[in-house]
Amino acid sequence: MAFPDLVPPAERRAWVARGLCPDRDLHALFRERVAAHPGRQAVVEADDPPGGGWDYATLDAEVRRIAALFTEAGLGAGDVVALRMPNGRRAVAAELAVHAIGAVALPYPPGGGRRDTLALLGRSRAGGAVFAEESDLALVGQLPHLRAVFTTDAGRADAAGGVRWLDAPARTPWVPARVDPAAPARLMVSSGSEAEPKMVAYSHHAMGGGRANYLRALTPGAAPRRHLVLVPLGSSFGSCGVLTVAVLGGTLLLQPAFDPAGALRAVATHRPTHVFGVPTMLRRIAEAAPGNVPDPGPSPLTAVVSSGAELPPATARLAERRLGAPVITVYGSSDGVNCHTPVAPEAPAGLVGVPDPHVVSLRVVGPDQRPLPPGESGEIQAKGPMTPLCYVGDPALDARHRTPDGWVRTGDLGRLDAEGRLFLLGRMRNLVIRGGLNISPAEVERALAAHPAVAEAACVPVPDPELGERLCACVRAAPGARPPSLAALNAFLLTDVGLEKRKLPEFLLELADMPRGPTGKVCRRTLTRRAAALHGVR
Repeated sequence: MAFPDLVPPAERRAWVARGLCPDRDLHALFRERVAAHPGRQAVVEADDPPGGGWDYATLDAEVRRIAALFTEAGLGAGDVVALRMPNGRRAVAAELAVHAIGAVALPYPPGGGRRDTLALLGRSRAGGAVFAEESDLALVGQLPHLRAVFTTDAGRADAAGGVRWLDAPARTPWVPARVDPAAPARLMVSSGSEAEPKMVAYSHHAMGGGRANYLRALTPGAAPRRHLVLVPLGSSFGSCGVLTVAVLGGTLLLQPAFDPAGALRAVATHRPTHVFGVPTMLRRIAEAAPGNVPDPGPSPLTAVVSSGAELPPATARLAERRLGAPVITVYGSSDGVNCHTPVAPEAPAGLVGVPDPHVVSLRVVGPDQRPLPPGESGEIQAKGPMTPLCYVGDPALDARHRTPDGWVRTGDLGRLDAEGRLFLLGRMRNLVIRGGLNISPAEVERALAAHPAVAEAACVPVPDPELGERLCACVRAAPGARPPSLAALNAFLLTDVGLEKRKLPEFLLELADMPRGPTGKVCRRTLTRRAAALHGVR
């Protein structure tokens, strides 16, 4: 499959010349880290004892063994290799092995059902796959491009049926070959909240350059880094995991599946410098009972990093108080957008930070695609060292979301002020249209999150034959709080927040817990379906 680069070649070369993208592939960068500190912890799982896990030399040996298995199975440069595995050492080694043979990694989170496997592997024409779940192995016959399938379970391996065991010994030693750093390295997968999940192709340059630059910039000078990544490694946000090892030379700390109490124990036991999670995870950590968590003494934790959804200020305050470190919120997406800033209580609503050109430059444009002056609102667009190559197997998406000179069209509404600060005003496409009036669910969600009895809130449309759509507030009450009524919520929004009356939700859906997708983010499709079933036209 072809992965055309939609950024002009001269701009890519300029980023390399300026040192913003290392002119080496991800496996070459990893080998440099191995040579520099072979005995340093590389990947640690939450249940490992302090000081346990794999060091760099052990991880390197595993990467070489798996690369040999892939090569023996006929996989090589340019092949797409799907990886659907839980967080852990194997997942890290498998992805690095894909990069080592010059193939293209397609990690995606477990638990999404058969739809994701058929859609992603079918559209990418994946030639190889590593599956941890039997339900995915059952779909192999429906994926005609697959030539090599691996399983992490010895009991499911069937050499006669073409399913190999990932932990098998390699028959021949493997020797690294040169990989073009401009070639595709990883396909990022969206959460699939709107329709079928889409894929975005990233080169080694963009991964080892712009995306790694973003991680460095979170807290400059922090070394050696110890990143506790709570989100799935197969998510876009989770791509920071492999970069922690391959580019930054740090220690990656992982949970096989998210558990709030386990995350607190991992912070105390393994002493990370950074914790990465989506807002719902941080809220659950903040609300978790103390449990059997050892006293770690003075913590090296320097930052809690939130991305994947808007972070309510109340959640940021709770997470900072519970974990004892400042919270950094990231505005970004799998499409190649990034802007991050520490959360400050006095920050104006919608502020997402100052764009970092070492990561990606941002501009705001009007309908004519011309940049707007400070203070005027329009579409946010992005281009820089982390900009991806293209969408995968979908020229229509490229035409819709990329400009002819390579800028990513985010579909987000924003403005830049005179100081260069970016304000996110909402999704241009994510609007509820009630009787011809546009309502931004994000704006109402921010206001609801300020209510002291609300732990989480999401707003979704409910179809209406007269007005087209009406707004439904889906709310999880804070622990120990009495769930507020719709009337009480709207009184708060009107009186305390000052929200316009036309933006008030007309329906309420009370939830004991928010439905979540495989990446840990709130699943809006499920909420929309539930709200329509409860309040929609019958």
